[in-house]
Amino acid sequence: MTTDFTFAINTIGFDENYRPADNTRITTNFANLARGDSRQQNLRNALKMIDNSFNALAHWDNPQGDRYSIELGIVSVDMKIEGSNEAFPSIEILKTNIIDNKTQEKIEGIVGNNFSSYVRDYDFSVLLLDHNKDQDTFSIPNNFGELHGKLFKYFVDSEIYKQHFNKRPVICLSVSDNKTYHRTENQHPVLGYEYQPNDSSLTEQYFQKMGLQVRYFMPPNSVAPLAFYFFGDLLNDYTNLELISTISTMETFQKIYRPEIYNANAVAGKRYQPNLKNLDHSLTQIVYDREERSLLAIEQGKFAEEHFIKPYQTLLEQWSANYSV
Repeated sequence: MTTDFTFAINTIGFDENYRPADNTRITTNFANLARGDSRQQNLRNALKMIDNSFNALAHWDNPQGDRYSIELGIVSVDMKIEGSNEAFPSIEILKTNIIDNKTQEKIEGIVGNNFSSYVRDYDFSVLLLDHNKDQDTFSIPNNFGELHGKLFKYFVDSEIYKQHFNKRPVICLSVSDNKTYHRTENQHPVLGYEYQPNDSSLTEQYFQKMGLQVRYFMPPNSVAPLAFYFFGDLLNDYTNLELISTISTMETFQKIYRPEIYNANAVAGKRYQPNLKNLDHSLTQIVYDREERSLLAIEQGKFAEEHFIKPYQTLLEQWSANYSV
C-alpha cells in the first residue's frame, strides 16, 4: 500500500492591515514585518517600495510612474498524510497580482517568490547542525533534502496546485556571501545582466532536489544580483510584467533584510562578492529583527521534527523510496 498526501491551500491578503495568524511561521519574512509597534508603518512602507520598484521597471506607457500596483497574497499549504486526522503546515509562498490602474485590469503574477518551509527548517537548523556537531570538517548527511524535494515536486504536480495556479513557481532569493559572481554579456530587458557563480552552493543543491534550476540576474536599477529558482525556461515561460512582479517584491524584501547587499551604495561590478559586513549601505525606514528570525528557525525545525518527521518517519521513508516523478 502506498502512502498518499493531500494538500489544502489557503490565501490571505498581505496589505497594511495584515496580522499573522497564530499558526503562521513566525520566521516568515512578511510575518516578521507585521509585528510590533511599527507593524502598520512597516507594511505601508514595504508595499510602497514594491509599487515604486515595479513602476520604475515597467516604464513603457507609464509616463507618471504610477500605472501599476502590486497585490500580494500569502499562500499557506497544509499537508495531511493519509490515515491521519492532523494537517501539518508544510510551506508558505507569496502570490503576486498586478493591478493596471489605467485599464482597471487585474493581471495574474507569479506564485512562489518568498519560500518558507518547516521541513527545510528541520533539514538546515536541526538535522544539519546535529550532523556536524562533533565533526572536525563540515559534511552533509546522506539523502539530505531528498524528502523535502520530493514533497515539493509532488505538491507542484498535484491537481490542487493546477486548480489554483496557471504556471509553475519561481522563487527569488539573495545571493550567497561566500561565493563570487562574474557578470556575463547576457542581458535581458527586465532581468538585467546575468551573473555566474564560481561554485555551486548547498542551497543550489537543495533546491535542485526540489526540481528547480537557478540563474542569477541583476535587474536595472539594482545594485546586486538576485537568485531566481525556477522550472522550465525562466526567460520565455513568463511575461515581462510577471517577472517584474517578482523582482520588485523580492528585491524590496532583500533591501529590508539584507541592506548590506541590496541597499549598498556601490553597484556590483564585473566581479562581485557579496559582503554581509559591508558598512557602505543605507537602511530602509522599516524595522526588522534579523537575529530573532535565525533563532526561530531552530525552534520551528524542532516543531517539524516533533510533529511530522518522528511520528511518520517509517511512512515518510517508504513513500520517499517509492516516489518517482
